[in-house]
Amino acid sequence: MLSQNFMLEKDPLSLERIRQILVRLEDTIIFDLIERAQFAHNPRIYIRGSFQELRDMEFDGSWLEWFLKEIETFHARARRYTSPDEYPFTSNLPVPVLLPLAFPKILQPNTINANPSILSFYTRSIVPRITRRATLALAAIKRSNGIIGDEEYEDDGNYGSAATIDVEVLQAISKRVHYGKFVSESKFLENPAAFIPHILTPNPAALEALVTKPEVERKLLQRLRKKAATYAQEFSADGEAIVNSHLNGSAKIDVDGVVELYESYIIPLTKEVEVDYLLHRLDGLSQDEINDLATAC
Repeated sequence: MLSQNFMLEKDPLSLERIRQILVRLEDTIIFDLIERAQFAHNPRIYIRGSFQELRDMEFDGSWLEWFLKEIETFHARARRYTSPDEYPFTSNLPVPVLLPLAFPKILQPNTINANPSILSFYTRSIVPRITRRATLALAAIKRSNGIIGDEEYEDDGNYGSAATIDVEVLQAISKRVHYGKFVSESKFLENPAAFIPHILTPNPAALEALVTKPEVERKLLQRLRKKAATYAQEFSADGEAIVNSHLNGSAKIDVDGVVELYESYIIPLTKEVEVDYLLHRLDGLSQDEINDLATAC
């Protein structure tokens, strides 16, 4: 498991190790989005109370929220959420069946969880964008079969398949965003004196400036676009990539949509997590302990 291996590394706060994990998560997120893009939007699965079957079970959330609850209940029993880089979308989960692993203390205790924001922007902005082509193709098929008007759009009935992939995408995005805590901790320990005055003030804008690397972000988006364009290609029977498949509508996913996900949502939300973590980095420390940190480097 990625979490266990990473957490038991000799230097889990190495920025290079963290970078390697974030790069691998890019691949996971892109491939999961490609899988989700093959189904229509299916907005019904994101609307609370829209399934009578769930209401009969006294569950008043959405189909996706029910999927998350059921899957995360199993994962909680398998101690997934005892790892400091895993965050559930569901509350009141059961205790693990297995004893917890002995992870080293890496992060300061905190209650930061960005999952409500991740769930919101994913279902409201990302899913409609990446499923647009499948939704339009579905509408054309329905019209050819005499189904017109509101009934021709958005719903292909693949609720289980769509939600299964949604859960995978959400968990990968959650891991990516919450790794911001590890980035902040690593940068803080590298030069505590640069951060401490802005934590004590507090000055969120100054902290954000300290953790923001515009050139790194530029390269990330450039790399992401190349990856998405490559993975989105269709291939002929002889294994050759179909030239300009992203232009003729046969690409597996909207590449611009993938880039927008990172540029407009994942990167800004990760920064929020980084800054929130830093703002509470000194909580519970005595003034002597803070002074010692300030003079450590």
